Amino acid sequence: MSANMFTMVACGIFVGIGASFSGLGGGFLMVPLLLLLGYSAQKSVGTSFLAIVVISVSALLAHNRLANVDYKTGILLGIGGILGAQVGSRLVEHVSTANFRKILAVILLGLAAYIFFKK
Repeated sequence: MSANMFTMVACGIFVGIGASFSGLGGGFLMVPLLLLLGYSAQKSVGTSFLAIVVISVSALLAHNRLANVDYKTGILLGIGGILGAQVGSRLVEHVSTANFRKILAVILLGLAAYIFFKK
């Protein structure tokens, strides 16, 4: 296995643990990792979604075994997410990688502050 393939599998393990543990889908970890590896913003986001599909199916199966899945709510959120995903994928095409990094950093810092300071 080449060093690049090993790095990708190692990143996948890290993201899989983080996504399954936090329920945040893994993109908040996968996209910054891909950016650090030199991918463009657009390629990072698209590649991240493919990896997240695989990770999410595995996490769903594990959480289902533990009876931690509300299928009705998940399906309703997914239906709304279909529309949002179409809009978001078109929006990211108009943002440079440099600006995308800044926007992502602000979003992640905002989420971190919210979670940290929420009572």
